[in-house]
Amino acid sequence: MKRNIGSRLALYPTPAVVVGAMVQDRVNWIMVAHVGIIGHDRVLVSMHKAHYTNQGVKAAGRLSINLVSEDMLVRADAAGCHSGATWDKSQLFAWTMGEAGTPVITMSPLTMECVVTDNYETETFDNFICSIAATLADEAFLDAQGRPDFARIRPVLFEMPGYSYLRCGERLGLCTRLGKDVPGKGVPDTAGTADTANRAGEGGRQ
Repeated sequence: MKRNIGSRLALYPTPAVVVGAMVQDRVNWIMVAHVGIIGHDRVLVSMHKAHYTNQGVKAAGRLSINLVSEDMLVRADAAGCHSGATWDKSQLFAWTMGEAGTPVITMSPLTMECVVTDNYETETFDNFICSIAATLADEAFLDAQGRPDFARIRPVLFEMPGYSYLRCGERLGLCTRLGKDVPGKGVPDTAGTADTANRAGEGGRQ
């Protein structure tokens, strides 16, 4: 039986990423775990307003999102332990300047170069809404169709209640195929065929 544990944020785990930005002409890195997807063409990066990196993101209007692999986790965690205002984090990772003008971590299996299109500010957080200018992936982590293979990437995950990192698990099955044969009863099409067609491109009538 479930019990009410209060209005606790519990949408975890989330991917751990290192956000890169140029701050006062020097590259700076910060570990971020509050990231999300908006539609099919936007991502959200949520960062406390007190973070030094926010200055560079706001000034340049761009940032990079670098997925964290297990072999870079210690350095990635260091990026979250220190403030760039007092600790030079530019030497934490080998990096190159990406095609869209953001710093790209060489050892990260996948990097998204992002342009900030909006900032949804709350009392204590900058929530940067970003379009994706370029996605850069190591060839070893792409499937035969050239798509990121996350079973190979095995990105590190983060969970807040225990403030800890988790290992990504194995593939369980294919989305929208596992449940196709579950028995059930149809419902009348009260919305009409025209409305059904309008919504077909939005995932059907789920």
